[in-house]
Amino acid sequence: MGSIDDRQDCDSEEEILVISSPVIRKSHGSEASSNGPFPIFSHTWISKRSRNRVFTSIYIVLIKAKINLLLPCGPLAILLHYLTGKHGWVFFFSSLGITPLAERLGYATEQLAFYTGPTVGGLLNATFGNATEMIISIYALKQGMIRVVQQSLLGSILSNMLLVLGCAFLSGGLVFCNKDQVFNKAAAVVNSGLLLMAVMGILFPAVLHFTHTEVHFGKSELALSRFSSCIMLFAYVSYLYFQLKSHQNLPNSVNEEDDGHEEDSDDEEVPEITQWETMCWLAILTLWISVLSGYLVDAIQGASESLNVPVAFISVILLPIVGNAAEHASAIMFAMKDKLDITLGVAIGSSTQISMFVIPFCVVVGWCMGKPMDLNFQLFETATLFITVLVVAFMLQEGTANYFKGLMLILCYLIVAASFFVHVDPTSNDD
Repeated sequence: MGSIDDRQDCDSEEEILVISSPVIRKSHGSEASSNGPFPIFSHTWISKRSRNRVFTSIYIVLIKAKINLLLPCGPLAILLHYLTGKHGWVFFFSSLGITPLAERLGYATEQLAFYTGPTVGGLLNATFGNATEMIISIYALKQGMIRVVQQSLLGSILSNMLLVLGCAFLSGGLVFCNKDQVFNKAAAVVNSGLLLMAVMGILFPAVLHFTHTEVHFGKSELALSRFSSCIMLFAYVSYLYFQLKSHQNLPNSVNEEDDGHEEDSDDEEVPEITQWETMCWLAILTLWISVLSGYLVDAIQGASESLNVPVAFISVILLPIVGNAAEHASAIMFAMKDKLDITLGVAIGSSTQISMFVIPFCVVVGWCMGKPMDLNFQLFETATLFITVLVVAFMLQEGTANYFKGLMLILCYLIVAASFFVHVDPTSNDD
């Protein structure tokens, strides 16, 4: 009986070995018993870790920030577009839906800058810093809404230079009411010079048009705009090289915001998401902004009629708030912490990017599309930009800021907003 039981035990052990996985059957002796279970365990552990990493990334990007409470407004705008067709509500909710996406796009760019280094990181910030405005402008350009493109980009410059900078100066001045806040004049002078160069590039096509001194009517103005745009793009690339390479000790308006974030908190010195996750989020956010931008642009004309508000006011005043909401908050926050160099990098640096990069870039893109996008922003808009640059340049020439300067900039913006509310665009009927 004992031998029969031993034989049955041996047979059962052989069956177990035969039924087990191929890894165990192909192994020999102790290798089968020691190495067999580990591939299964490692695959399980890796897949579990990957799932946890995905959930963590989703939480950090889409849930953690409080501004993400506005994310459902995007799908709601799409539903309203197809179910109700009320352009006013579609415009309102699509604007709210784009606002957190613009902020998260900036966050993803900052995270990617940790892996690429300061030089490439500065270029990424220059590219994605105003990506929302660029996406909206390119979509409107495809629709042939050239005046919307021009006025929305002009509005971004005006809101950054007057409203954002004014609110930052006012907030910082109220917190530090017993002294004047100080910032570096060198970077302010460089940015002021670039803004004046942008005014020059926008001014001459308008002057050429309204003085009727074109060699070829309707063609010389467009040719001059395209030539000037190429010059402005070259100047902006040179400006990036100047600040990121040859004069790195000069306070940098392109990547100074990132430096301020690093000084402000120890948590931000280490990236929160991996490089591949950052690239995936940049693609997803850019795609979703592109989708919502289409509904936003399509609803502009209907919203103007339903709300009885001029298209110029929507383009110059309301649209820029959508893309610049996150910059507004960050500029005010840094001013209240007495970090005005970072505030200038956010407000004036963004205006420089739009005027010297985004606007000429849209002209070149329109050239490739066969759209007559030019730098003739019409007389009223060009005069507004010229006066605004002069006012801000005078405010920055001393290198100090206080609450009264901020109050004056805000009041100037209210005058500009009221002017566009009663302004009738002379070319609106043509578009």
